[in-house]
Amino acid sequence: MDADVIVVGAGPVGLLLAAELRLAGARPLVLERLAEPSAEPKARGIGPLAAEALRRRGLGEALDAYREQGLADKARDHGSEKGHFAQIFKIDPALQEEPDRVGALIWQRDLERVLAEHLASLAGGEEVVRRACEVTALAQDDQGVTVTVATPAGERRFSAPYLVGCDGGRSAVRKLAGFGFPGTEPTSVVRRVLTDAPGLDRLPPSGWTATGRLMRAPGMVATIEFDGFPEDRGLPLTAEEMRQSLLRVTGVDVELPRVRGPLRFTDGARQAATYRIGRVLLAGDAAHVHSPNGGQGLNLGLMDAVNLGWKLAATVAGRAPEGLLDTYTAERHPVGAAVLHNTRAQSALSLPGEHAAAMRDIVSDLLDLPDVNRHFGRMLNGLGTRYAFPYPATHPLTGRACPDLRLVTSPGQTRTISELCGSGRALLVHAPSQPEVAQVAEPWREVLEVVAATVKDRDDLAAALVRPDGALAWVSGPGPADTVTLTAALGAWLRP
Repeated sequence: MDADVIVVGAGPVGLLLAAELRLAGARPLVLERLAEPSAEPKARGIGPLAAEALRRRGLGEALDAYREQGLADKARDHGSEKGHFAQIFKIDPALQEEPDRVGALIWQRDLERVLAEHLASLAGGEEVVRRACEVTALAQDDQGVTVTVATPAGERRFSAPYLVGCDGGRSAVRKLAGFGFPGTEPTSVVRRVLTDAPGLDRLPPSGWTATGRLMRAPGMVATIEFDGFPEDRGLPLTAEEMRQSLLRVTGVDVELPRVRGPLRFTDGARQAATYRIGRVLLAGDAAHVHSPNGGQGLNLGLMDAVNLGWKLAATVAGRAPEGLLDTYTAERHPVGAAVLHNTRAQSALSLPGEHAAAMRDIVSDLLDLPDVNRHFGRMLNGLGTRYAFPYPATHPLTGRACPDLRLVTSPGQTRTISELCGSGRALLVHAPSQPEVAQVAEPWREVLEVVAATVKDRDDLAAALVRPDGALAWVSGPGPADTVTLTAALGAWLRP
């Protein structure tokens, strides 16, 4: 075997998954089709769940280094600090229930650089990522998975006990392994280029037209159309295609002699029926594609990687409780389905015509109501995600993502959850007044960090079991702890 896990795709999801595997003691090998990282701008930020996950791995300073430029880019392109639903920019960060839980503004290419450096630091000089390696064939049996790869030097084969496809919406792994990918066809196509062409000042302001929508910002122009799909969507967007789109949407013919970062995408929505077939798994866009409305895609994929990494590493090492790997699909598939659901709704609101325009007006009015604003905010930032566990949820926070709690570990010393999770192990925090929690956890001490601390500014939370992916697996309020459920939770996720 060439590795414990082969990861196909060196985008953000594949790199983070490989890092999580390495942190948990597994040997990943990343195979990437491209010879060099993509220079396309693509996604421009991640949500609070992914940002918190990266901060738990010590990447907070790296994310913060891009914050000011990200804010400038957002203000330039959108003209608003508020989030949007179907381009209705009214989701107010100040109205949210947890306003301090925020995402990070960073271009995807910069995030890839941060994650590649993080993976390299964990690998200790070992070559983990191999580029110019295109997977052309795949076979699996009871022992593992073998892939055939085309490289500039010729054909090669690599094998490992498990393989994860993180190779995007046109995933070769998904197709070769036989995953079903049902969904809906696109209703719209977005084209965007970066350009300083002098004729852009002849275009009308951003807004809806009779045939689509125009979006303008300094150095950028984009269109939304509801027909005129290219025959081959796999071909790159050209300056001439962008010119013709602008002509159809605005009636203005603009010469585009120079364009940068051409990008075309649709609102087609598809999701793999399962995220696992035997020893082959999917994560990120390989498992689900949808409209980028609301900026949810990258956040969704990164959380796939965080959920899967520790479970797969434990399975490879033979220290996983029974059925642990099956919880990956059980937990992440509903989250992906929910994102497809809300992006389809956003697409419906964006359709041309008086009916959709009327609905946009009504949704806009609803977003002026604080409770509705918070509901839409939770839906888009992922903070409403709650996993269902195979034991009672005796506290309302059970199953949710753990915020970066502040813990008083001793007089005068305060630490945060993110500071305690750098090892990638599960964490059990308990109040000094609950020694029974530490006693119950004694058989798991080799695979678990146990910290006696008081949770600051949270009267409802005295003890918590935090999984390696940040999910709250068990929570206790003040008073006697429910050690029966704690024992069940420890047994469900960790093998002593």
